[in-house]
Amino acid sequence: MSSTCTRCNSKPSAYFRPYSGERLCNGCFNETITERVKRTINKYKMFEYDSRIAIGVSGGKDSLTLLRLLHKIEARQPKAELIAVCIDEGVSGYRDEALRIAEKNCRELDIEMHVLSFSGLFDETMDEIAVKERELGACSYCGVLRRRALNEAAKKVDADRLATGHNLDDMAQSVLLNVMRNDIKRIHAFNPGGHQLGEYVRRVKPLCEVPEKETSYYAFINNLEFQSLPCPYADEAMRTDARRFINQMEHKRPGTKFTMYQTGLKLKSQSTPTGIINKCRICGAPTTREVCRSCELSKSQVL
Repeated sequence: MSSTCTRCNSKPSAYFRPYSGERLCNGCFNETITERVKRTINKYKMFEYDSRIAIGVSGGKDSLTLLRLLHKIEARQPKAELIAVCIDEGVSGYRDEALRIAEKNCRELDIEMHVLSFSGLFDETMDEIAVKERELGACSYCGVLRRRALNEAAKKVDADRLATGHNLDDMAQSVLLNVMRNDIKRIHAFNPGGHQLGEYVRRVKPLCEVPEKETSYYAFINNLEFQSLPCPYADEAMRTDARRFINQMEHKRPGTKFTMYQTGLKLKSQSTPTGIINKCRICGAPTTREVCRSCELSKSQVL
C-alpha cells in the first residue's frame, strides 16, 4: 500500500526522494521540478525578460525535459524567444534517431529548430575521428568540438543565451573529474549561470540542481519520447567511471551529488580566474593559447 504524498497530503505517492525524505504524487513531482528550475534561473539570473534563448537539444531525456520546461516557464515572458539548436556529430545508427526525436518534440511545441553538423564545421564526422590514430579518447574530441559547434549554432540564430541540459549528476561528475585530473583551474568555469566570454554566447544550465534520475522520471510521467540508446563511444570516457562511483556513493549516502555540486561552487569562489590572453589565430575564438582547443583537434582548423 503506497503512502500519501507529503506535499499535497491527498494523493498516493509515486516517487520517493531519499535525499529529502519527500514522497510525491506525479502532479506534485512535476510542480517541484518546475519550481526548482525557476529558482535556479532566478538565483543565477540566467535570462532577461526578452532573451533569445538557444536550447541545445540532443534528443535525450535531459535536453527534451529542458525544452519542455523552458517552453512552459518562458511562456510568461512574451518577449522571450526559444530556438532549438541540434548538432549532428556524424555517429551512424545513433544521431539519426536522436535528430528525428528532437524534430518531433520541437514540432509539437512549435519551436524553430536548426541543425549544424561536424562535417560542415570541421570537415569530418565523429565516426571518421574515432577510427583514426588519436592521442585522446573519442569523447574528448567530441566534447571539445560539440561545445564549439553549439556556440556556432547559437551565434547563427542570433541568440544571447545558450541553455544546455546539464543536470546535477553532470555537475558533480565535473567536480570529481577536475580533481582527478589535477585540473583545479578549470573549477573557475564551474558556473551554472555562465558569463560573457568574448564572442562566446553566455551558456546557462537550468537543470544543474535536478538529479538525472528526476529528469528521467519527469520525461517518463510526461510521456516524452526520447533517445535511450547510449552513444557507442561512451565507454571510452573517464566520465563513465566517475558516474559509476558517484552513483554508488549516492546510493549509500543520499545527498552526495548535492554535496559535490556545492563543493564545486565553493572551490570556484576561491579560485583565481584565468584571463583571456588573446584570440585564436585560426578562428578568432577567445583562448588562453595561440590556437584554441577546437582548432587543435579539428581536421580543417577552419570554420
